[in-house]
Amino acid sequence: MDSQGVSAPVCVSVAPFRQFIVKVHGRCNLACRYCYLYEGPDRTYRDRPAATPPDVLERAAYRIGEHAAAHGLTAVSLVLHGGEPLLAGVDTLARFTTRVRRSVPRTCTVHATVQTNATLLTARRVGVLARHGISVGISLDGGLPAHNARRVDHSGRPSWPAAVRGARLLADHHPDAYAGVLTVVDPVTDPVVVYESLLALRPPALDLLLPHGNWSAPPPHIEPETEGKDGPRPVRTPYGDWLCAVFDRWWLGRRKETRVRLFEECIALLAGLPAATESLGLAPFDAVVVETDGSIEQVDSLKSAYDGASRTGLDVFRHGFDEALRHPGVAARQAGVAALGARCRACPLLAVCGGGHYAHRYRAGEGFANPSVYCLDLQRFIRHVARRLAAATATAATRTAAASASDRSPAGPDVHGGDTP
Repeated sequence: MDSQGVSAPVCVSVAPFRQFIVKVHGRCNLACRYCYLYEGPDRTYRDRPAATPPDVLERAAYRIGEHAAAHGLTAVSLVLHGGEPLLAGVDTLARFTTRVRRSVPRTCTVHATVQTNATLLTARRVGVLARHGISVGISLDGGLPAHNARRVDHSGRPSWPAAVRGARLLADHHPDAYAGVLTVVDPVTDPVVVYESLLALRPPALDLLLPHGNWSAPPPHIEPETEGKDGPRPVRTPYGDWLCAVFDRWWLGRRKETRVRLFEECIALLAGLPAATESLGLAPFDAVVVETDGSIEQVDSLKSAYDGASRTGLDVFRHGFDEALRHPGVAARQAGVAALGARCRACPLLAVCGGGHYAHRYRAGEGFANPSVYCLDLQRFIRHVARRLAAATATAATRTAAASASDRSPAGPDVHGGDTP
């Protein structure tokens, strides 16, 4: 491992990138007080252009098409990101998305999404995005003003009034372009209140994310670790408890109100099905970032570990994405079990947890071959979901057995019906 504690590369069969996160603007109109991107240890954004120049966008589109053709991809995800991507102008987003679609083979579908804080959404902008087949994902802390008190602009003014107008505009007039809402878990909030407040914004899907933190910079409300016979353990599981409460509310709602990606992925993994999420499972991670200066980087979450953690030294002018696949950091993200420490490899929840989010495993001087700083929270959540599934399966089996017994009765299935008195 190097001086920053980055693990040595692991030899694996490399999967192509399928998700391309392009920074169309490197600044934000908000100054959220907890933002790991601008308030965390990484400072690389300071030396990059705010707005992505046209030649970078042109070259990024070419490289995406090149990669899709080389690997015979039939679908790719294009995420227009920032900063706040709408600062680049909605017409720029539309032109770039069109350019990417023309660059990939005709047999490849481009699923485009812009991830925004929703404060700059207007009727015209939403209309342009919808016409160009660009879905809109919204980042919020909850569906009430109090939940978003830390999401303020650079003058300290609340962003909620503008954000909720944008969300409702999308839900009312372009629901087909509404990708959903992304919310970072805050265990201080009432989980059910947060969930139900978000339902009021009518999102077709929710992403619930754990705040970025690691063993050297623990997330809020994770108490200092204590040494036990099995290694370091946090004292409580506030994030796991929060997720369990929301899961129960979602489960009792019969999962019809909205999709919750983390819950669906956990259920799929428990059932032995494939799932693709950065937070759970062992599937190879397939995302790459293009920065505003054309740099090819690993995903932004790594910037919460240390300054420059996401750098690869590559750029779209001189390198294709295949060269990024050979970067040691990317290889480690695709190594699955081989990249995990002994504690994770011995854990019975390994196939579901997968070690947790890669960035959350970091410890200065040791790299990323550690359990997640949320290890016990994830155990709490996964075991809770497993119990709910087991109970539901047992209930379904009982009902099936009862129905089968009824079918075999002398009176047949219509014992209480028919014309016989």
